[in-house]
Amino acid sequence: MGFWWLMLMCDSITPLLMIFAGRMMWKHCSEGISRVVGYRSSRSMKNLDTWKFAQEYCGKTWWLLGFIMLVPSVLVHIPFYHSGNNVIGTFGCVLVLIQCLVLLVSLIPTEAALEKTFDEDGLRR
Repeated sequence: MGFWWLMLMCDSITPLLMIFAGRMMWKHCSEGISRVVGYRSSRSMKNLDTWKFAQEYCGKTWWLLGFIMLVPSVLVHIPFYHSGNNVIGTFGCVLVLIQCLVLLVSLIPTEAALEKTFDEDGLRR
């Protein structure tokens, strides 16, 4: 039973980090282009305008997806409450892999929005 609670907490980390990081990127974007934190791609780092746009867009996406993923991530644990540690551990690993996949796939719309909004030189269309 203790392992179930541990896995529930661990499986909640990714959505909670997406909520927190998304909110920080969206509402508290750094004033300059950072090479350490934030959404960093060659297109987003062209200039300050592309940087701020990418931080806001990706931040909103992560914030929303974090909330969307948190609820099912918690609810799908309920049927496994009395399962063995191997079942709970395997299920937890699969869930984290799915969450990471959602996190990575969520970057595609940000790149598409950057491409639609800015030209190759980083100027608004």
